[in-house]
Amino acid sequence: MTKVFCERTVRTLVLALLLCAQAGLGFSVAGQQESTCEANGSIYYVGEWYFLDSDHCTQCECTAEGSACARTECTSLPAACIHVSHYPTDCCPRCEKIGCEYRGVVYELGQNFQPSECEQCTCDSDGIARCLVADCAPPPCVNPIYQPGKCCPECKDGPNCYADASRSQVIPAGEPVWVDSCTKCRCHDGQDAGYWEGNRFATCSRLKNCKPEQPSAQQN
Repeated sequence: MTKVFCERTVRTLVLALLLCAQAGLGFSVAGQQESTCEANGSIYYVGEWYFLDSDHCTQCECTAEGSACARTECTSLPAACIHVSHYPTDCCPRCEKIGCEYRGVVYELGQNFQPSECEQCTCDSDGIARCLVADCAPPPCVNPIYQPGKCCPECKDGPNCYADASRSQVIPAGEPVWVDSCTKCRCHDGQDAGYWEGNRFATCSRLKNCKPEQPSAQQN
């Protein structure tokens, strides 16, 4: 009778332990609570995950052998991130807004901007600034000027060229000009087949057997 009672008692105890294990009551065969991990001033049970209060990038799992931790590596933020947030509970900073960086200046997505008089740019949705650059035609003069706010140079005095390679005299384009009493020169202009482009010097003709008049000496 005693033997039968003992066998029933053992079976009942084993069945109770199995039911407790399935119910997640956390008792071992010896009747003691399973291993725990202590961190952040709290107790964690085996299988629980937690982040360290001292380092939100380190996540740990409580195991029977103790805490198993690994640190999360933050990915680099986009180069053109124009608004970064650092939340206290986050491991890594967040990029809240992306723009385009062009010559050290950051622009918002979709923004049109003009970094110089000859450039018209747009910050595209992919974070890349795309620009159109004006192609200025060569000015038809040898002394162009740049006006503020304008891209291409202008000929204030109209088309002209140098009278000769010395570049000491500038003559207007169009009609022939006597540069001295024996030499007549003419610049190329828009009506010429070759036009002015590249012709910075006049085409000149000189009278035969002509001696240029010398300026009369000034009398004191």
